[in-house]
Amino acid sequence: MVLLGKIEMRIIGLDLGEKRIGVAAADDRTQVAVPVTTIEAGGDPIGVIANLAQEQNADELVVGLPLSMTGAMGPQARLTMEVVEALRERIALPVHTWDERLTTAQATRSAPRGGRAAEKKGARDAIAAAILLQAFLDSRRTSRA
Repeated sequence: MVLLGKIEMRIIGLDLGEKRIGVAAADDRTQVAVPVTTIEAGGDPIGVIANLAQEQNADELVVGLPLSMTGAMGPQARLTMEVVEALRERIALPVHTWDERLTTAQATRSAPRGGRAAEKKGARDAIAAAILLQAFLDSRRTSRA
């Protein structure tokens, strides 16, 4: 979509987990992140994410970085950075990281009640991706002002 000579960009937010990847999306025009889906991480999360980026016509990726409460990089954050570096080598898109501390707690409070446990976890992961993507978008808006 072209708006006043500017091409709209699609930004995908990812909440990486061992079993599932929460996915959210936004465009640079609306600046509103929405949960999209949850995908199985499988044996090749890099391939899964690369395919997702292509299917979603992504222009940028934002990956949640699970820092400790002190801001330190623990084992999960280091694994996430390995995925981020592999993505940067494999796809020709900007791949950003964003501090995702407390997004799962926020998402758990926002997730729908009832239903099967797996469905609730999937919804929670996609909501967590939307929360971290929205924070990233909000920081961009603030830094541009």
